[in-house]
Amino acid sequence: MFEKRTDLALEARELWQESPERTTRLSGVKAAKHKSEGYPITKVDILNEKGAAALGKPEGSYLTVDLTTFWQRKPDFFPRAVRAVGSELKTLLPEAGAALVIGLGNRAMTPDAVGPLALDSVLITRHLIASQPRHFSGFRPVAAFRTGVLGTTGLESAETVQALVEKLSPSVVIAIDALASRRLGRVCTTIQLSDAGIIPGSGVGNHREALNQETLGVPVIAVGVPTVVDAATLAADLIEESGGGEVDESRLRSVGLPLMVTPREIDAQVRDLAKVVGYSLNWALQDLDIEDINALLS
Repeated sequence: MFEKRTDLALEARELWQESPERTTRLSGVKAAKHKSEGYPITKVDILNEKGAAALGKPEGSYLTVDLTTFWQRKPDFFPRAVRAVGSELKTLLPEAGAALVIGLGNRAMTPDAVGPLALDSVLITRHLIASQPRHFSGFRPVAAFRTGVLGTTGLESAETVQALVEKLSPSVVIAIDALASRRLGRVCTTIQLSDAGIIPGSGVGNHREALNQETLGVPVIAVGVPTVVDAATLAADLIEESGGGEVDESRLRSVGLPLMVTPREIDAQVRDLAKVVGYSLNWALQDLDIEDINALLS
């Protein structure tokens, strides 16, 4: 069977439901839906090894916020998106302690720039609390770091993050990265939150060492925005939807180099969603209103 690429647990569950195994019970996976601020949210819990094997994802909770209507620019669309993502993120975070926010990816490559760009909107408070504790005692300590990519730094992201964790001893690491979706309709319209950590580069098939509690020794929350679709996966879906019959995986995979598809408006979309992610982190970590965040960032 053609293996379709996706980093979204929501889509991995859909793929299982479309597979020949769908006649059996999907053991070890629980899914539920609700809405927040008008945005649909799907939660997929992978409860055990059976569920992890079925979906090809580590055990943990995966929350997917559907921001399709975000692009309709209705009244308060941005604050509502921030509160929706921030409230779900808050359920995954420890109640107290310092946070280390990691921006994974390459700022020079737009589809891979979500992580670095999101840090532009994150309130960095660790140094302020250390130097002026009386004025900033009400804030949670937050530090941030852009890892860059192996090709320009010579360092694995996991190596630098492990060193920072050892030095700073945060209570949580929040890793932001670009992901790959199965469907174009979810590209730049969804944000996935997970307490299962992340594998940098997995969205484009360039798997590196994982960032998770096992490798870092602290909880790792992954925040991902799908910005690309694997071209072979997209072609397979289109063939199946048009009634083209069984897909020849070897033929699809052998046509030239691996290709990723991204929207024409990717520059603006990545910039806007990176800001949503940054503001959502502030909302969840610091309990600040949008107006307060604007004032502090300015």
